[in-house]
Amino acid sequence: MKPILFVLAILPLILALSGCGEEIQDTRTLGQARVQAAETVFGLEMTSDERDLMMEDLTEQRDSYDALRRNIPDNSVRPALRFDPQLAWARRLYAKSNEMTPPNEMAVWGDPGPVKRPARLESLAFAGIGELGKLIRQRQVSCLELTDLALARLEEFGPTLECVITLTSERARQRARELDQMLDRGEYLGPLHGIPYGAKDLLAVKGAPTTWGATPYRDQVIDETATVVRKLDQAGAVLVAKLTLGALAWGDVWFGGTTRNPWNLEEGSSGSSAGSSAAVSAGLVPFAIGTETWGSIVSPCTRCGVTGLRPTFGRVSRAGAMALSWSMDKIGPITRSAGDCAMVFDAIRGSDGRDPTSVDTPFPYRHDQTLDGLRIGYLKSAFDEDYPGRELDHEAMRALRYQGVDLVPIEFPLAEMGIDPSNLAFILSAEAGAAFQDLTLSGRDDELVRQVRYAWPNVFRTAQFIPAVEYIQANRQRTRLMEMMIDVFRKVDVYITPSLSGDSLLITNLTGHPQVVVPNGFIDEDSPHSISFVGRLYDEATLLAVARTYQAHTSWHTKTPPGF
Repeated sequence: MKPILFVLAILPLILALSGCGEEIQDTRTLGQARVQAAETVFGLEMTSDERDLMMEDLTEQRDSYDALRRNIPDNSVRPALRFDPQLAWARRLYAKSNEMTPPNEMAVWGDPGPVKRPARLESLAFAGIGELGKLIRQRQVSCLELTDLALARLEEFGPTLECVITLTSERARQRARELDQMLDRGEYLGPLHGIPYGAKDLLAVKGAPTTWGATPYRDQVIDETATVVRKLDQAGAVLVAKLTLGALAWGDVWFGGTTRNPWNLEEGSSGSSAGSSAAVSAGLVPFAIGTETWGSIVSPCTRCGVTGLRPTFGRVSRAGAMALSWSMDKIGPITRSAGDCAMVFDAIRGSDGRDPTSVDTPFPYRHDQTLDGLRIGYLKSAFDEDYPGRELDHEAMRALRYQGVDLVPIEFPLAEMGIDPSNLAFILSAEAGAAFQDLTLSGRDDELVRQVRYAWPNVFRTAQFIPAVEYIQANRQRTRLMEMMIDVFRKVDVYITPSLSGDSLLITNLTGHPQVVVPNGFIDEDSPHSISFVGRLYDEATLLAVARTYQAHTSWHTKTPPGF
């Protein structure tokens, strides 16, 4: 993450604290020199008379800050201001007449074909959700057996990968027995009935620790269960573990170590959905729940060679999840295939009174949807850049063209708009700095493992110097990006982009658009690579159908790391 560029001047801060030579006994007294030094930090220039006129108001504002800091709300308390990706989208109508889908249209799943219980149950470690679900439905495998298999693999390989924070063994086995009894009575909850999964440990689960991957919170127990976990309980999924995340949702370093990439144990899994991606990649769970604010699903899925969906902002309730950025946080599934992502997403989507940003919109996914009639674009300038895995991405485009797709080149007119998206990245820093201001003010940010420039302690501290005016101005430019994306999706239904190169990842996290990341080869023998598809707001059905079709004609998502 790029810290705030205009807040790097150390000398002005020193001068401001020292009074710049003024003989001031009271260290809290403002003066011309201190205000002028602060101006330098913020890139401002006032006259002496203007400073004098401001002095009383600046003092009153500081007193207000002091009062507010004595009563910092809990992380779960949201700001009154609310981001809505539809604000710009609703101003214009897309040209397509079928933009809005009838609300009664439901997802349609395919049949995985004949299934048979293997001689060794461990052979199912890398099976898809559809296959596992059919084995359970036909009573060839019990829910408890699958749960025990996942728990055994988590116990065996979790320490090697450093991907598990808490095993929820008792909760899981009790639920699995209940689900088997339901089947005995002829009750079936759907495609996730009896399927084990892991949750990123920023999702609260009543009775279990919720550590956020960070030392200051390693003993934290939150007396609630996140909406996502409750919905998965209702869908019949079985929570077997709370998985690692980089401390406070950055990277793969947590208070217990560094989560490993199953393909190469010498490197980290990337993050911050580190444990979720590693556990799915190594076949410890059929699926996991991750979160993304800026790359936290896309990046570890790329590193670990798995498939992930970052849904439209607001499609999945964040109630019970750690807040990092109230206007950018998203929750989504990490699986082995796009089809499996669709099944999990269907279970966790929807509005929730505990999260006012969550919405109900239809998900008319069809397992047999073709690419006929779809306009699929590609971000030409991004693919033209020189970056690792470029040839793999071009091969993926050739595979789509081989399927009859006429790829349409598109561009973001950022230069014409005068916008560099990287200059808006401090929106995330400002919100994260507010979410964890208590750590900064108390000095407990020193307890976090990573104490380098590109880590939360430094970003949180730097964020305290972001002017509210600049935060608002950045969000106004964000609206312009949202309007730009309306024009993009007038030309195409879905577009392809390099997963981690170019501007798309940051832009779409700012605008709230959904993205699916899928494996598309290996840069080296132990280094998976990915390509990404981006879709319209709330149109995960089409987006996942395109990704599923790509995977139906390739086999990268079926590869498994050796040793697991």
